[in-house]
Amino acid sequence: MARAELVKCIKDAKSASKDRKFKESLELAINLKDIDLSDPKNRINDEVQLPKGRGKPIKVAVIGSEEMKSKTRPVADRIIGAEEISGFAENKKEFKKIASQIDFMVAESTLMATVGKSLGQVLGPRGKIPKPVPPGQDPTAMINNLKRTVRIRTRDKRTFHVPVGTKDMSDEEIADNVSAVIKRIISKLDKGDSNIASIFLKTTMGKAVRIQVGDAE
Repeated sequence: MARAELVKCIKDAKSASKDRKFKESLELAINLKDIDLSDPKNRINDEVQLPKGRGKPIKVAVIGSEEMKSKTRPVADRIIGAEEISGFAENKKEFKKIASQIDFMVAESTLMATVGKSLGQVLGPRGKIPKPVPPGQDPTAMINNLKRTVRIRTRDKRTFHVPVGTKDMSDEEIADNVSAVIKRIISKLDKGDSNIASIFLKTTMGKAVRIQVGDAE
């Protein structure tokens, strides 16, 4: 029954949105309660792999040596060589453009200190510090997993949003994604679902539909 109710909410959210000329996303709006988010240790900063994928491209950049660049060329959306780091450090405006177009980054572990020192002030506030990859390791599997991953990140506000798919995905696929996200959020909260005041689902331009927490578990 809970699953059926969740699927119904998804249908309602889709039907509450007119057809658009672009692919609308679906996202959750989660409202927390009884939690002090002014204290950083109470905030959530996590990632979850969506079982059915994001429904639209998630872009991953690689920072690495020639060997890693050759391994990741078929799957990476942007490849940055070690020799380019110093140039971007001097032209942070250009690097900010790249960072804004990329969802995740991975970097050869031997370059992490250099990346942090040179580009950390751009990547850190955007939550895009690269994930380290040991030298010689093929990060293809990691990149493919990241292409199904979304961030769950609260700041000092009790309301935050998480994308869970696109309108053209099936209701059942979106339900799988919604369940995965909500379960992860509950697992990160001190009081579990008692810290959740409400959850709404909406398309990019549509009206919000309320989801009962129990419907998504």
